Amino acid sequence: MNLAADLALALEAATEAGAVAMRYFGTQMDVRDKSPNNPVSDADLAIDALLKERLLAKRPDYGWLSEETVDDQSRQTARFCWVVDPIDGTRAFIKAKPHFTVCIGLLFDSQPVVGVVFNPATGEMFDAFQGGGARLNGVAIQPSKVDQLEGCAMLGDPGMFRHPAWPKPWPEMDVVSRNSIAYRMCLVAAGHYDGAIALSAKSDWDLAAAHVIVEEAGALATTHEGAAFVYNQLVPLQKSLVVAGKPLHPQLIERVHHVKLS
Repeated sequence: MNLAADLALALEAATEAGAVAMRYFGTQMDVRDKSPNNPVSDADLAIDALLKERLLAKRPDYGWLSEETVDDQSRQTARFCWVVDPIDGTRAFIKAKPHFTVCIGLLFDSQPVVGVVFNPATGEMFDAFQGGGARLNGVAIQPSKVDQLEGCAMLGDPGMFRHPAWPKPWPEMDVVSRNSIAYRMCLVAAGHYDGAIALSAKSDWDLAAAHVIVEEAGALATTHEGAAFVYNQLVPLQKSLVVAGKPLHPQLIERVHHVKLS
């Protein structure tokens, strides 16, 4: 197992994919809905094809799971499996907002061990492999040490925090929205924000690449109930997301663990 070599391959592929994304960014694209409120663009499909070709050409025995590829379940018999989102944050990408990422994760025995999350619009390249630390553009990163909710910088839906159904109102926080889930996770890993919450189901390709980066940086990512993610299941879906530095994470879990999600 050579995770450094797998990371180098993923970084090379992400760089190439980012260049493709920027050729489409801000242009008139063919966009259609795969399902209600779930758009896909020409760029998503072009990058998906590119990544599959580049990654599997060098690692033909690895499994494959991507948002834009039909899942034939063969991934479940592979010890290594690429988990890819060609464009995480497609709606932002279509609107020419720089809040999208190219995500390449690698699972070993269903655990994420390599992660690359690239925002080509901003030039931010996040990467990590298990045991090797996490970096932003080659520089080591770590999460914030903020230990209280009051005044913290939070990524999420501002309306969710203001909802009257919360048993106890949330304190004043600086709440910002970003479309890409993986980008939110990496921004927390790098200490640019203190936490992120998403109380809706997320697919493996939304989380796997960024999860390695979060863990290697020294932050925590779990479901809103505090449970670990289980990847590469028959249905590659996780219940929710809470990510934060270690001092803040339990406080977020205490606030949201009671929420019942459909």
